[in-house]
Amino acid sequence: MADYYFERECRTPYSEAYHIYEDDTSIGRLDMHFTREMVHATLCVNESLTREAIEEVIQAIDEELLDAVGIPQEELIVHVFQGRDAGLYSNDAFEDDDHDHEVEDEEEV
Repeated sequence: MADYYFERECRTPYSEAYHIYEDDTSIGRLDMHFTREMVHATLCVNESLTREAIEEVIQAIDEELLDAVGIPQEELIVHVFQGRDAGLYSNDAFEDDDHDHEVEDEEEV
C-alpha cells in the first residue's frame, strides 16, 4: 500500500476535513460527517488515481482516522468524486478581484 497521510484542515463536533497526500503529492480531499451510527464521507481524488488506489485511500481512512472515533468500517459510507482540481475560491479572493477592477476602471477615466 502507498504511504498516504492526512492533514486536518478543520474540525467541528460532528465533522472533519482533511487534505490527502501520497508521499509529498496532494491527491485529494476528504470531508467526514459523524452521526451516532455511522460516518458519511465525501472523498474527492485526482483523476489519475486508479480504482485500486482509491480503495487503498479508503482503507487508510478506516485505519488512521475512524479507529480514533471508534466507528467500524461497516458503518462508513464514502461518496467518491474523481477529477482535476479547478482551484480554491474564497470571499477574500473575490473581494480582491472586485477591488482590482475598481482601481483599473478608475485609471481608465
